Amino acid sequence: MSRSPDQVIRPEILALSAYHVPPASGMVKLDAMENPYSLPSELCEEIAQLAASAPINRYPDPIAATLKAALRETQAVPEGMDIMLGNGSDEIIQIIALASARPGAVLMSVEPAFVMFRMIATFAGMGYVGVPLKADFSLDVDAMLAAIARHQPAVIFIAYPNNPTGNLFDAEAVSRIIGAAPGIVVVDEAYHAFADATFMDKLAQYPNLLLMRTLSKLGLAGIRLGLLAGRREWLTHLEKLRLPYNVGIVTQLIAERVLQHHDILLQQAGAIKAERTLMSGRLAALNGIEIFPTSANFILFRVTQRNGASQVFQSLKKRDVLIKNLDGSHPLLENCLRVTVGTAGENAQFLEALRASLKKSDN
Repeated sequence: MSRSPDQVIRPEILALSAYHVPPASGMVKLDAMENPYSLPSELCEEIAQLAASAPINRYPDPIAATLKAALRETQAVPEGMDIMLGNGSDEIIQIIALASARPGAVLMSVEPAFVMFRMIATFAGMGYVGVPLKADFSLDVDAMLAAIARHQPAVIFIAYPNNPTGNLFDAEAVSRIIGAAPGIVVVDEAYHAFADATFMDKLAQYPNLLLMRTLSKLGLAGIRLGLLAGRREWLTHLEKLRLPYNVGIVTQLIAERVLQHHDILLQQAGAIKAERTLMSGRLAALNGIEIFPTSANFILFRVTQRNGASQVFQSLKKRDVLIKNLDGSHPLLENCLRVTVGTAGENAQFLEALRASLKKSDN
């Protein structure tokens, strides 16, 4: 007699909830930190021709040599550092966790942080330690150092800027954590294009530092491409866990071509930063919310009315605007919502809907 799923699947997996992506058809979609701008039509035509002529009957280049060369140049990866590619940065996080999951090993991050750090630690059978941020979402360095000394983590993930809070941690504080860590420290720079700060130039300084990026926030979320930069002594072993042909041929071709026009992506990032400034100012002028500093392409804000975040979130949805409800996800995020910076038109529609929703929640 065959066994049921609860007799076969690990208990910690049974206890998990799947990562939820809400339907967004017909909505102003401002919940997923995507670049709202399309590529120029001429470049789209080039991409269409590439896709039409791609030898999809053949496996892709397993090492993606041409793409890695383009990434090395556009991402300013230092000489002497290797690059590993993933199907988005999620796959890279999973590879690192699987590689470091010795019996009793611990994966550490801050809280609140990117939810996949905790989830993937569970996937890999690792212990997870999340060290709470301070009330202003800054790093609690003393607490981090104490947790490092106690738990001796195999790997620490630090998002820079942080998701979902949007703030950029103090660089000196991050450096102290890297220096104290007994294992790998992975700085996740998914939002580097909006932050004007990086640890890429510190890779040669710290032997245990790895740096992760993604092209998703720059405008290529649909092709799923992440990269890890670091010393060969680490990446040689991590490559053993990377599944063959994990980056498809169409992804490689499109990414290579778009990176030839990297200036377009940077111009779009500049437009997003300008809209971020405008929207932050307009949000700050509204009664009933508190906004937090951001160096990413999204803004975290708190509804000051008790239990107001869920009401505002539902009211926005009824007005066809989708953002992220973080209320209940962590004590520090009580009554918090997160909105991605969109186009000028999308942002205006969001602000109009937010004003109406705040008035409704006051009634």
